[in-house]
Amino acid sequence: MTDTRFVWRVGGFVFTALVIALWQIQANLGLISPIYLPSPQRAMNALINGFSGGLLLDRLIATMERMIFGWVLASLLGVVLGSIIGISKVARSYLEPMLDYLRPMPASAIIPVMIPILGLTETMVLTVIGFSALWPTLLATIHGFSSIEPRLNEVARILKLGRTAFIWKIALPNALPDIIAGSRISLTYALILSVVGEMLSGREGLGQFILSSARLFKAPDLFAGVLLLGLLGYLSALLVAQLEKRLLTWRKP
Repeated sequence: MTDTRFVWRVGGFVFTALVIALWQIQANLGLISPIYLPSPQRAMNALINGFSGGLLLDRLIATMERMIFGWVLASLLGVVLGSIIGISKVARSYLEPMLDYLRPMPASAIIPVMIPILGLTETMVLTVIGFSALWPTLLATIHGFSSIEPRLNEVARILKLGRTAFIWKIALPNALPDIIAGSRISLTYALILSVVGEMLSGREGLGQFILSSARLFKAPDLFAGVLLLGLLGYLSALLVAQLEKRLLTWRKP
């Protein structure tokens, strides 16, 4: 199993190197104007210069703050609501129609609704991030709490566990793998909507930096911002994966 993962990891790095090599070949041949597609070296130089000057670091921190705050808020709300709905059949029967109505709605669709209400403010951006990041965690939590093994319910009755003890000792550990899986998807949504919100509201961040670079035809800065966003998403996924390993050590054979 370890060897297979290593092979796939090496294959991923090889593919990335191949994409960069093709990118460099295109730049050398000049198939696409450097005004629109700079060479990898120019993009990397823009990334280094942006960090050395402090501009990109400030934009990165601003985007990370929005992403993390919106993700944490959505995750907490999703776990609380999901556990209530998953445990209670009555709550599930009343709330499921509304959830089924709101769940497929793209988060971008509520941005025009939120702008007149909240304006082009930080609150509007965080509201949109929270709405988008809520659903994966909420639905995963509902599934985890509602799919408890029937024999575990029998064990809880035999041990005469109260509702609180049942939730903490049986329901939550059973739902934790689903919750973490949903939170991982929520983090991706939070990053995407952070960038979109910054582009629309003009708030300081990587999204605003990328949009302004595109408007000014600063292709190296644009690609530096995009590369930095990809790195941020990759590292975020790694951190959640490490968190999953620590919290779910009991699943190891």
